[in-house]
Amino acid sequence: MIARLDEHFFRHAFGHAVATLTRRLGPSHLPAIEDAVQHALMAALTAWPRAGVPEQPSAWIYRAASNRLVDELRQRGRRRRLLDERADVASLTIAAAPSARLAGELPDDLLAMLLACCDDALPPTSQLVLALRLLCGFDVREIALRLFRSEADVYKRLERARQRLRTSPTAFTDLTPTQQVARRPAVHTILYLLFAEGHLAAHADPAVRRELCDEALRLTSLLAAHPLGDDAETAALLALMHLHAARLDGRVDPSGGLLLLAEQDRARWDQAHVAAGLRWLAASARGEAYTRYHAEAAIAAAHCLAPSLPDTRWDEIVACYQRLEQLAPSPLHTLNRAVALAEWRGPAAGLAVLAGLEPPSWLAGSYQWSAVLADLHRRCGHADEARRHREIALATAPSPAVRALLERRLVDGTPG
Repeated sequence: MIARLDEHFFRHAFGHAVATLTRRLGPSHLPAIEDAVQHALMAALTAWPRAGVPEQPSAWIYRAASNRLVDELRQRGRRRRLLDERADVASLTIAAAPSARLAGELPDDLLAMLLACCDDALPPTSQLVLALRLLCGFDVREIALRLFRSEADVYKRLERARQRLRTSPTAFTDLTPTQQVARRPAVHTILYLLFAEGHLAAHADPAVRRELCDEALRLTSLLAAHPLGDDAETAALLALMHLHAARLDGRVDPSGGLLLLAEQDRARWDQAHVAAGLRWLAASARGEAYTRYHAEAAIAAAHCLAPSLPDTRWDEIVACYQRLEQLAPSPLHTLNRAVALAEWRGPAAGLAVLAGLEPPSWLAGSYQWSAVLADLHRRCGHADEARRHREIALATAPSPAVRALLERRLVDGTPG
């Protein structure tokens, strides 16, 4: 029965087959490859309920996609030219690649595709759109829903990114080791953005999108297991993801609403993820490397290890935010340091950090800046200032879940 397959099997199978076929045939045939794999998935949904799931379902899908692709190229009159360009494509008529390899993950092919998606000629959002399509198997509608963009915008970005992938002279298999290493920071950024979008969706409910976090963890784990990702920065990024993933279930109530830190049942935090995060954090302590991912993972670890909100090592968190401000300067990091300092030294100390700070327009008009100021002024007894910032925060809340959380924190005075 299909029910015995992992719930994400078909999306993962899409990414596996597309990556493998693209690596064998080249990115110039990407549209035909995507169509062939999609057709194979539809064929599986029709055949497997009647005949049963094959012993190696990934290999079945690969065979079906490769056979479909050869037939389509033959019908278009391209087969001879394709055979001339890529002699190894003849083996596609032998209906399968090595089944043992297809039975599990395909790290080399998937990572090659991830590197291809992280072409610095593409804007970061377009890189993310391409990765969600080719590696995670999301269609245009799903990507639009998850990134809160219009389907038209996603389609345009996807088409431009595909065109770049098809025409880039070093799009896929031709990247040198030096070029691969040069793209590693972009790979980290895309994986970080993918997880962050799942951890707190920017504009709508549900506020937590677990499937995006799972995809980011899956791909980062593949990177960490590959020689390309065998570095301190990848280990720190994976630690950060595990430590945040540990608290995902505890961050939402039964209806899907966000919970403040003080409201969360710490017994619901996933200790397996905590342990994995701590192992990767220890593994990241190599050489002289200390990146933003190290600092953010250390902050997440401090929260995971605290038995309660009052027992949190806020002094360590403040120190980590100070380092984060040096590594990746951002007013958001300063804002978060003010929040942590207020927990450690009191709200007046937090306000002092923000005194005289002129945030950029994108932050000054956001709920985050106003919410922190509203909370700190409220706790300091500055009723008028608290009310003014509270109104802005509530008016600019990006989703009903965030607005409800702000109301409990800023109106009701719930701590944390």
